[in-house]
Amino acid sequence: MSSRQHFPAPVWTKTDIEGFLDRHFTQARSFGTEILLIEPGYLRAQLPFDKRFLRPGGTISGPTQMTLVDTVFFYLILAHLGDEALAVTTSLNINFLRKPAQAALIAEARLLKLGKTLCVGDATLFSEGDDRPVAHAQLTYSIPPKRVPVPPSAIG
Repeated sequence: MSSRQHFPAPVWTKTDIEGFLDRHFTQARSFGTEILLIEPGYLRAQLPFDKRFLRPGGTISGPTQMTLVDTVFFYLILAHLGDEALAVTTSLNINFLRKPAQAALIAEARLLKLGKTLCVGDATLFSEGDDRPVAHAQLTYSIPPKRVPVPPSAIG
């Protein structure tokens, strides 16, 4: 049974996420990640190839791959929780499995746990056109507690 079936339907669409990023987190938009698919517990995205991502030896750099997995996992959280601008990475562990091709990177992010304070999941990267993974990451995000507004009259 797919882990996607254990999570509620996403509350935000690709358009919602992109609008949020345009208003609140333009750095994430400037990276170039394109959302391809959002499903319960799952998000698939693509990072178009750009020579600026290459390191010596002609491979896509590790920091580029780490940024991509962190970015798509943040998008996955936004898709499922909506406006959680203050959700932050608390853990990211990545294994680089093979040299990526000089092609777009495809990222698949999956939720394993979507709790009130923690969100745990993984992300796998593929070179476009190749179903062999080039990297796999495990991620944990901290979800901030909901704040209840305190009226000024209650502060005394």
